[in-house]
Amino acid sequence: MALLGGVAGVVLTAVLMTVLWWPRTEVTYRSSAPSAVVYQDGVPHSLALVHMHTLSGRHSYKMVIGRESVQTYGHWVDVDTSLGQDGIESTAWTQDGVRVRFPTGHEVFVPARFFLYGR
Repeated sequence: MALLGGVAGVVLTAVLMTVLWWPRTEVTYRSSAPSAVVYQDGVPHSLALVHMHTLSGRHSYKMVIGRESVQTYGHWVDVDTSLGQDGIESTAWTQDGVRVRFPTGHEVFVPARFFLYGR
């Protein structure tokens, strides 16, 4: 019987750790390429800033750039937490790619070749 209690304790601990570390996501910013910017793959593209956080207090931010308005598949870019928590100030879409400006003045340029054709 003691062995069963030990196994149950291990399982309960594993379940609890999974719940505490399982990420929840929230889109904190969205931008779509203007209709005047048409890429080689011929479909609209968008960008989202995604805030991932867990019940244990871990926070991370990522940008995803992809086809149409799907924010779960595309080209992912890690964003430093200190930049991500303040959000994105602006995006500028061009044929060459998308430039993202943060309130701190930092800028990130993602060339179009990285997010075209469903990457």
